[in-house]
Amino acid sequence: MIEISDLYKYYGDRKAIGPLSFSIEAGEIVGLLGLNGAGKTTTLRILACDLLPSAGRVLVDGLDVVDHPHEVRSRIGYLPDRPPLYDEMSVRAFLHFAARLRGVDAGAADARVAEALAVTQLDDVAADPISSLSHGFKQRVGIAQAIVHKPRLLVLDEPISGLDPVQIVEMRALLRSLRGKHTIVLSSHILSEISETCDRILVIRDGEIGAQGTEQELSAKLLHGVRVELTVRGPAAEGAGYRVARGEAAKALELAREVEGVTSVEQLTTTEPGSDVVSFAVEADRDVRAALCAELVQAGIGILEVKRSERELESVFLRLATRRAPGAKDRSAAAGRASAGGDARKAPAEEQAEEGEGET
Repeated sequence: MIEISDLYKYYGDRKAIGPLSFSIEAGEIVGLLGLNGAGKTTTLRILACDLLPSAGRVLVDGLDVVDHPHEVRSRIGYLPDRPPLYDEMSVRAFLHFAARLRGVDAGAADARVAEALAVTQLDDVAADPISSLSHGFKQRVGIAQAIVHKPRLLVLDEPISGLDPVQIVEMRALLRSLRGKHTIVLSSHILSEISETCDRILVIRDGEIGAQGTEQELSAKLLHGVRVELTVRGPAAEGAGYRVARGEAAKALELAREVEGVTSVEQLTTTEPGSDVVSFAVEADRDVRAALCAELVQAGIGILEVKRSERELESVFLRLATRRAPGAKDRSAAAGRASAGGDARKAPAEEQAEEGEGET
């Protein structure tokens, strides 16, 4: 669905991205992960035909974004980091306007709008002016305008930015509901949200791909293993500074050690002396959550929670996002010389106008 090779973007003499090469298959949900300023927004804007590349090639559904921008735009639904909404319009009127703007026939527009409202759960506010909506609902309207013409590709820039915890959960469920209907590329600097939603992660660092793969693959590569936190219901006795697992909790500890791939199990410190809940940190050479649950459930042990360690997620993100690729400076200089030659694909007047833009 997407093929990007040797992509560069310069604002004047400042390199925003490059060299950037990756591919995305049809139907995938792929997350661009990186710190602010890493190049996520610039990459998505080029993909959405909102920005010209300085050099390289970007193909969407076999079409070059430079040579065939109008055809590419018809296949894309785009949500910028600041949704382009008209506050004075009602939600329904705005979506109808967006559908017609995307080439949807007048006869089909009402049905498309109704479908977009249903998918994004906006039916109850369809007649309300956009100005009256909360930030979370405005983000939903942004998603609705991106899908109203049933594009093959959705490009979403920081769709959870500024949402409260409840809205984040709702947005995550909305994005999951779109799986299989569209190829989705979204950006974020929050690893936990990317990992909850996406099939695969592309880490952008200094405008380049620093790593790519599933969360489990990246964790295994960088941390040489996976850390899982397991919480079970079971009694414990007071020990040296914490409560020692006994009974069912102790049995859970022993069973966890026997699961294939597990390298160590350590009880976590518990500060609730009246509680019959015990937590363990399980280290493994792979994601053992499914096998761990199967083993404990079969033994009749009550599992309260099994999750990837937040400490592990933070560690993966920091290593991926801040470690500079060897020789990156040299490649940047070489690319600068290349982009000034015949292979560069940029509009000089537009480049000057874009200098000094905000987040890249």
